[in-house]
Amino acid sequence: MATTPSPASVDTGRRRVRAEVWIVLGLSLGQSAVYAILRLVDRLTEAVPLAEQTAALNTSDSPKPWLDLLYQLAGIGFGVLPAVLALYLLAGGLSQDRAGAGHWPGPRRIGLTLGRPLRDLGWGAALAGGIGLPGIAFYLLGRQLGLTVHVSTASLGQYWWTVPVLILAAAQNGVIEEVVAVGYLGERLTELGWRPWAWIAGSALLRGSYHLYQGFGPFLGNVAMGVVFAWFYQRRRRVMPLVVAHTLIDVVAFIGPSLVDPSWLT
Repeated sequence: MATTPSPASVDTGRRRVRAEVWIVLGLSLGQSAVYAILRLVDRLTEAVPLAEQTAALNTSDSPKPWLDLLYQLAGIGFGVLPAVLALYLLAGGLSQDRAGAGHWPGPRRIGLTLGRPLRDLGWGAALAGGIGLPGIAFYLLGRQLGLTVHVSTASLGQYWWTVPVLILAAAQNGVIEEVVAVGYLGERLTELGWRPWAWIAGSALLRGSYHLYQGFGPFLGNVAMGVVFAWFYQRRRRVMPLVVAHTLIDVVAFIGPSLVDPSWLT
């Protein structure tokens, strides 16, 4: 016969979930948000205008190509671990509000599975197209208004491994951001009693905040992306299409400048 949890045990469970959320965010995207805000303050207090500054992504860590490759692979591997931690914690299911939810494996709970490849790829491509173009528009508008820095998305040398590493970096971004900022956060905040619109807004603002080092245009563009992605997850409870979409967007952003003249984006 099932027993009803006591108010004290429910309060203890909520405190544990809140602490867990703060720890996961503090080790991942929340930490990135704090540093992004500090970096923006630093940029705004520079003598050089924001529009004349540059944010470099995917930079080289060593002049030795073989060692630089190892640095890049290590960074990607360790960078995805917070998402693994989030999935591990979700598999434990601190909340018993929904029947059986506490016993689901983490990836299955948030729809990070390979069971629907064609559907996930289709939704991912559609989301990437729908979000990518407005994202470029926000970036260009921010550049015109002097509110966005020039973003250099690929500062690695031209080696045989450059493109594969950039694709892996794009996939890492897709996994860490969509698993933590959407799947994990959506599940945990729902357990804490947040309404859908509230956790969607919180997820979107988090996504925008850790892009503030690029300026205000990317902040707004990523908030909009966050709203769409979190709403999609709220409706379908499936993260895999979001990972696909995010990866596609970043692959284009990272590799595109090497294939076309990027001067029109500056």
